[in-house]
This record gives sequence, C-alpha cells and structure tokens, in this order.
Amino acid sequence: MYKLIGCTLAALPLLAAPAMAQSLSGSVGVSVTQAPDYLGSDHYETRVLPDVNLRYGEQFYLNLRDGLGWNIYHHQGLTLSPFIGYVPGRDNEGDLSRFDQVDGGLTGGLRLQYRPGPWNVTLKAQAPMTGDMDGYQVTLRAGWQQSLTPEWSAGIGPSLTYSSKEWTQSLFRVSARDALKSGFQRYEPGDGYWRLGLSGHVNYRFASHWSVTGLAGITQLTGDAKDSPIVRDAGDDVQALAGMVLSYHF
Repeated sequence: MYKLIGCTLAALPLLAAPAMAQSLSGSVGVSVTQAPDYLGSDHYETRVLPDVNLRYGEQFYLNLRDGLGWNIYHHQGLTLSPFIGYVPGRDNEGDLSRFDQVDGGLTGGLRLQYRPGPWNVTLKAQAPMTGDMDGYQVTLRAGWQQSLTPEWSAGIGPSLTYSSKEWTQSLFRVSARDALKSGFQRYEPGDGYWRLGLSGHVNYRFASHWSVTGLAGITQLTGDAKDSPIVRDAGDDVQALAGMVLSYHF
C-alpha cells in the first residue's frame, strides 16, 4: 500500500496541465467545536479554528477532513483521488502530562467516493509521512444529505475506521518510560482496533453567500484502544463532538 500511495502522489505534477482552465469555488469560515483534548480523553476543550472547503473545478479539493486531493478519475458519481492529509497526535497535557508527546504529521492516501443520489459513500486509506505516527488507517463513511427548504439542509451518516496495530500503538501504548513517570500500568497494544461513529449536521443559508452549520457526532473506541490505561483509567471510550461553523460561500 505504501508503494502505491507513493507512486500515485509522485504522479500528480504530470496530471496538472489539463486542470488549469478550471475555476475556484467553495467556502471559507470559522468553526467553534467542543471535543476531547485527545482521542480517548474524558476532558473536553473548546477549539476555534479556520474552516476551509475549496474546489478547483472537478479536479482539486481542499478541506480539513479530506485534506488536499486530486480527482484523477471522475465518472458517473465515482471519484478516485490521491490526497495529502493531516493526522493529529497527542499532547502531553492533563492526565497525560507525564507522558511523552506524540507529534501529529502529514499523511498520504487514496480516497474512493461514490455518490448515488442524496447518498455518498467514501472509502479512504492513509499512512503517515511525517510525525510520530506509524502504520495505516482505513475509514469507510456513508452519508445522506438533503435540502429540506431553499434555506435549510441536513445530513447524517455512520462511519467505521480501522487503525492498524502500529497506529494503535502510537496513540495508546504506555511505554516503560511513560509508566515510570506517570504511575500508569505499562501497556502494549497487540492488535489494531475499530472505531464506530455517527455524525450529523444542519445547515441554514441565511444570506446569498453566508450560512451557519450546527454539527454533532459520537464515536466508540473498541479493542486494544479501549483497553489501554490511557482510556480505561484516565479517559472514556465514548467520544463526542459538537460545534458550529460560520461560512462564506463563493
């Protein structure tokens, strides 16, 4: 998989010429969210972040969830794109203040999406290129979105994510050094784990170029992630998120 991702990303510059006649569209704005301060935490923090969702014709996209991608194949609702994304690590704060920090970093991956009517189904695989994360992660996501009135729309959908053994170890291991400094029991994940999620949003277009979106989601950690002392003793295997996004569309 690593060789496939690397070869595909290396080929992107060769595909650039046909896309230069396209136009830029999308939205920019600001988001305010309440979410755990790290994956598996039971402490929540408020984050205020820029929100970007850009498209360059049918070829390029850039947004916080899917990263920077290139639609190298697009036909009858089916799209294939290599992408460069970002995966957060874990800060050494709160209950984990005595742990070594896990730096996030860039990822490279492939994304396959199919849009039958109001539904969209996405399969995404990614592997770290920088930072302290190792292994790979695969996510299957389905979503339904529908306009309710000219101003209102809504969407909802489940997700299922598999993180490999190495990815799980990067975030949920308690090393001998961490155990000695923190008093936590030493723990070494022996396998990958599944994360189940459900999220939804409601969007209100209150002006021709402006909208506000309310969003919420919940995920369940399982397996070797749930069993880690980081989650079992100091956190929570159920992770929730709520927030609002103000966007300007062009």
